[in-house]
Amino acid sequence: MRWRGRRGSSNIEDRRGRGGGRAGAGMAGGLGGFGLIAVLLIGWFFGIDVSPFLGGQGQGPTVTQSAPPSAAEQQEAQFVSVVLADTEEVWAEIFQRQVDGPYRPATMVLFSGVTQSPCGGASGATGPFYCPADRKAYLDTAFFTTLEQRLGAKGDFAAAYVVAHEIAHHVQNELGILGQANRLRAQASQAESNAISVRIELQADCYSGIWARFAEAQFGSIEPGDLQEAVNAAREIGDDTLAREAGRVPQPHTFTHGTSEQRARWFVTGYESGDLRACDTFSATRL
Repeated sequence: MRWRGRRGSSNIEDRRGRGGGRAGAGMAGGLGGFGLIAVLLIGWFFGIDVSPFLGGQGQGPTVTQSAPPSAAEQQEAQFVSVVLADTEEVWAEIFQRQVDGPYRPATMVLFSGVTQSPCGGASGATGPFYCPADRKAYLDTAFFTTLEQRLGAKGDFAAAYVVAHEIAHHVQNELGILGQANRLRAQASQAESNAISVRIELQADCYSGIWARFAEAQFGSIEPGDLQEAVNAAREIGDDTLAREAGRVPQPHTFTHGTSEQRARWFVTGYESGDLRACDTFSATRL
């Protein structure tokens, strides 16, 4: 991905190097995006109790971060800033063309270890997530290392896909989709809530594909192999793949993000169509 030397976003809130605190409680948009995946993986890989981080229940551990960001961390922040700027320009254009209304950009919060969030679970252990309560996406860039080393999703465009996916939840929030879906989830059984969550996440994957299509056309930033990196990342974080890697039998009624095949296919659907209407997972008879 061609990103160096390009414009970054001003909507970055860098909390790294600050003293940590306890994460608040609440409901994160789209089950915290990649958050639930990351926290379950940590529990499965290392055999630790991750229940304080699930569903916004309880309090996270207190962690103090005082060291300033390293050179590598600064580069990661610059990368996120450029990708975020790309999402801002792309979604502003898409809203103008397909929504007939303004796009209000999200703020990206960079943190180390743990930070405060109205939605709770703002911990490096839970991975990136979007909080509709404050319209901010939260990211500990150390998750990029987890993505590559633990999940097998390598490449800078795989990392860009992570950012684009969380911003896609913001797009859902701007369109009123996320709030309506979460209200339905709150009234549903656990299995029904999981099924709604799958549709939320697959739509965010599809929106990420739309972003990739427009970013390629507007900025020429996508290089050979980039799209495959994103598709591979989508496959590696499918619920069925994660269950098998953890030595468990996949149980579809427990899925919250979709299978590897579904996640990759919906990303490609967004990329090939470039149309929000093609990403209506809530009306789809086949996911």
